[in-house]
Amino acid sequence: MKKLELPLPDDFHVHLRQGVLLENYAKSIAKEFGRILVMPNTVPPITSAAQIQDYRSQIQKAAPGLDLLLTFKLNAKFTPEDLKQMKEAGAVAGKYYPAGVTTNSEDGVSDFESILPVVAEMEKLGLVLCIHGEEPTAFCLDREKEFIRRVEYLAEHFPKLRIVFEHLSTKASVEAVLRLPQNVAATITVHHLLHTLDDIIGGSLQPHHFCKPTPKRPEDREALRKAAFSGNPKFFFGSDSAPHAQSKKECCCGAAGVYTAPVAVPALIQIFEEAGELDKLSNFIGAFGADFYRIPRQTKKVVYVEDPWTVPEIVDGAVPLFAGKSLKWKRME
Repeated sequence: MKKLELPLPDDFHVHLRQGVLLENYAKSIAKEFGRILVMPNTVPPITSAAQIQDYRSQIQKAAPGLDLLLTFKLNAKFTPEDLKQMKEAGAVAGKYYPAGVTTNSEDGVSDFESILPVVAEMEKLGLVLCIHGEEPTAFCLDREKEFIRRVEYLAEHFPKLRIVFEHLSTKASVEAVLRLPQNVAATITVHHLLHTLDDIIGGSLQPHHFCKPTPKRPEDREALRKAAFSGNPKFFFGSDSAPHAQSKKECCCGAAGVYTAPVAVPALIQIFEEAGELDKLSNFIGAFGADFYRIPRQTKKVVYVEDPWTVPEIVDGAVPLFAGKSLKWKRME
């Protein structure tokens, strides 16, 4: 039986929801990851020091062993004192959602220039700016490409601000991250390494593959794979695991999000192995993200074995990626 030793994985982009749903989602991700960066687009959103502390307590109660990195949802009303308090409460980053581009972003930023004073304070405090980079008014397949100019502006005007261009989906964005200074990095998801638009609407509609930003063309997927396999520390793993109840996906207004947490690492092993790039996986999931966030790398190791298993049709009330299909690798208990 083949074995593979890896660092205990980090996931630098996770959605855990709130309330009764949170408990199982947190427990499931704790089975696969040691440290996670939790997104703040909950209902209500995470926008204060008190909410950060409360959200941490909820997650820790459900999954005591998880190492948590918390974020807040960016808005133009934050004062320098608000930001200072949120950092003191444990936030390491603020998340910029343009208004209406994804789940629970209706209250997002509608005026780019309005947040610049807040961003300037984040730079002073050493907080990371995470960006859902889609331009709301652009055609849906062009939204990420059209948003690149915003990232370029931020990188130029705030040279000490660390910026993460989240869940890249286009070749143009990969090229932008490569040419921008070292303060700009990016996360890449497992589903964007796997899917193109064909996997959502090419045959019959596949609602459980639908996400924002949507996967694009084969050449975009190829650019993302090349970036993930490159060993360039600007690119690291963030699953964007976004669980929705089956009923919220299989309906006339299906929610955007792919539930990947239960299968992300086995799927990544398979992707990197098939590409002959397995030696690049350790840094992608266990080093580069920690380096960018200026936190210690994980020292604990975990072992995966080549032991085919069938992914359940339903996990935590949601349909996971690869539901009902076989994956080659699994974590050794």
